[in-house]
Amino acid sequence: MIGTAIGSHAPDFELPGIDDRVHHLARYLDEYRGVGVIFLCNHCPYVQSYLDRLKQIQTDFNDQGFTLIGINSNDASQYPENSFEQMKSFAQERGLNFPYLRDATQDVAHCFGANKTPEVFLLDGEGILRYRGAIDDCPDCPEDVKVAYLRNAIASLLSGEPIAIESTEAIGDSLKWHQKES
Repeated sequence: MIGTAIGSHAPDFELPGIDDRVHHLARYLDEYRGVGVIFLCNHCPYVQSYLDRLKQIQTDFNDQGFTLIGINSNDASQYPENSFEQMKSFAQERGLNFPYLRDATQDVAHCFGANKTPEVFLLDGEGILRYRGAIDDCPDCPEDVKVAYLRNAIASLLSGEPIAIESTEAIGDSLKWHQKES
């Protein structure tokens, strides 16, 4: 699965959010200079370990014209903990400070080329993919992070500088795809 290439336009989407509103990527691009689309789920231990860091990134960059958008594309029929109702509970219990959307058809994940949770796709205000991959180099221990890939890419994007590292291998669990019927 190739998905969206660095330097090309990301696929637009309209997805339901846990706030019971439909979220349209184009509206975020109109409002923000940078958007981080991050594929998440409720049960992944990697997502759990990164949540506080993601909430801090949202807090640190929100006033500079940036937002994260979490998307859960995991198959809820095989993994019921990823249902829309469970997403609402998850977000409330963990105090998510960014939108959390449901990609039940998995079309958005396929178009982006997402493979893991968490996996991030950083878009500029024109909707062009500028970075994809890992949040940082140490999922287990925030104190041991040596390279904060996403944070560095956002800072470069918002300051108009080139992004030094445009792509990394996402660290996480595999996305849970729908089973093909035989």
